[in-house]
Amino acid sequence: MPDILPGHDVWDHWPVLTPTGAIASIAGGQLVIALTAARSDDPEDRHAVARLRLFHRTDAGWRDLGPLFPADDAPGSRQWSGSAVLADSGDSLRQFFTAVGERHEGSISMSQRLFEATAALCIMDGLPQIGPWHTVTECVRPDGVEYETEMAGGGGIGTIKAFRDPFFFRHTDGQDWLLFTASAAGAQSSWNGVVGAARWIGDGWALQPPIISALGLNNELERPHTIINRGAVYLFWSTQAKVFAPAGPRGPTGLYGVVADHWGGAWRPINGTGLVFANPASAPAQAYSFQVLPDLSVWSFADLPETGDTPPDALARRAAFVGGPAPVLQLALEGDVATLVPQ
Repeated sequence: MPDILPGHDVWDHWPVLTPTGAIASIAGGQLVIALTAARSDDPEDRHAVARLRLFHRTDAGWRDLGPLFPADDAPGSRQWSGSAVLADSGDSLRQFFTAVGERHEGSISMSQRLFEATAALCIMDGLPQIGPWHTVTECVRPDGVEYETEMAGGGGIGTIKAFRDPFFFRHTDGQDWLLFTASAAGAQSSWNGVVGAARWIGDGWALQPPIISALGLNNELERPHTIINRGAVYLFWSTQAKVFAPAGPRGPTGLYGVVADHWGGAWRPINGTGLVFANPASAPAQAYSFQVLPDLSVWSFADLPETGDTPPDALARRAAFVGGPAPVLQLALEGDVATLVPQ
């Protein structure tokens, strides 16, 4: 696995897509955005200092293009995942991302806000150039009715609540949607993860009811995204074994999904259970943050690929953690059935 940014952890990465969902070809390669953090003694600390960074990926490898946002231009105390899409004109980039906490906050908070930012895109000396960012706007807010507004949860790992991971999706009817990870408001269960949605109505994003609910089962349905394959709509998300309700049913860490004959149609669990594939039992945290792309390639990052249970101490976690792009997988879809193509 390549060390694409020496001295840094790199995780949760996504390519810039075209408005219709294809991987954009830019300057002979792909423009990729990732979460990064300087390597610390404990890789778990990376979430509190994560920053978006830009890369150009070609057959020759990965080239670092630097931070996506200048330090003073990004809202929040750190950034978490999102998605990026070319504007219809092709000469600018729309970046959707999660701003976490408040700038210059005295203590780390878990507040999460969804932002959209736009910047010009050009090619100089054969490399993509982004900027300056001329709009950075909070685009969708939780309402406290359908979506929880308090993100602290129980404060421990796997208990925080969600309003993050925005994913832009243009349906074949021309309507634009934004999917996101969220938590159901007013839930009696602490396991209240949902996939939320907003629809573009001409002058802004309008919240819609959740489209997938794991109420009573799971706390976090992370990085939701869609593709259209052979006319059917597939909705995928990642989740971890540790965020299932202890009373069960419990699933492994992996990629999950549902399929419908059309957007707005009845969802059916892929493979009958919703589990697309899981990390092996011998390495349950092998990889995470899966994204299925229109060519059915699957991107993820290498987490703890050679360990069983997560090491209990920071030194062992640092020795085991990779923090870089995992080998790309290939998925095969036949209606409601998904399988991994042997490599």
